[in-house]
Amino acid sequence: MKKIFLLLVISVSIISCKKDEVIPPKELPMPDVIDTTGFLEIHIENVVNGAPLSLHTSTYVSSANDTFSVDILKYYISNVQLVTASGYTYTEVESYYLVDHSQPNSLHLMIKKVPSNHFSSINFTIGVDSTRNVSGSQTGALDPLNDMFWTWNSGYIMAKMEGHSPQSPEPTKKIVYHIGGFSGKFSGIRNVSLVFPNTADVTKNHIPILNLKADLYQWFVQPNFSNFSTSYFITSIVQESKDMADNYANMFSVVSVVN
Repeated sequence: MKKIFLLLVISVSIISCKKDEVIPPKELPMPDVIDTTGFLEIHIENVVNGAPLSLHTSTYVSSANDTFSVDILKYYISNVQLVTASGYTYTEVESYYLVDHSQPNSLHLMIKKVPSNHFSSINFTIGVDSTRNVSGSQTGALDPLNDMFWTWNSGYIMAKMEGHSPQSPEPTKKIVYHIGGFSGKFSGIRNVSLVFPNTADVTKNHIPILNLKADLYQWFVQPNFSNFSTSYFITSIVQESKDMADNYANMFSVVSVVN
């Protein structure tokens, strides 16, 4: 009997010890980082002195009273930055867009991974920065197949316009402007800064729209540009191309910000 009693006491003690044993909790996986960023959409309307740009069919008048039509209008927008009133700046990564008037979808830019905030201005570049001009083969907007690239020495065409004018001395009356240059005193790269009439309020669930106007008329204003009879073919990096880049630096304006 004593042996049986002793065995019972030992069994109860063992069971009691097992009940008091602390089992550590299982290690749970860490939750994914919550993405609180959003988007800003940019709509661009190309115009000529306020009139909507229409390729091939419409005619326009320059500041020198020369008439002209447009067959091609392309330009790069890159290195987009959004800025708040307090000075916080968001710079979009891999920010390169080719605006081609013949491709309506290219007139709508979606700025990605924008932190939730109230933005009051935008900075961007017309053209492609010097780093990407010498970075070897590119893809997407920077693909040489987009017909906006000369050579690795000359680099990208920052902005391109082709059309016709009765004032052109060229036999087919063509006017051609391919503006390039990524370094030196004749560079075609220009920086643009625009202030909004009201803040663009970006949240994860809300995409504001920035409406911009790009006025081709500004390319051909005097004194940087004379007229189509004397300056009708610019396809190299020279003083004339630099002057035209100075002009197109002023072609953008803000129409509205829609939240």
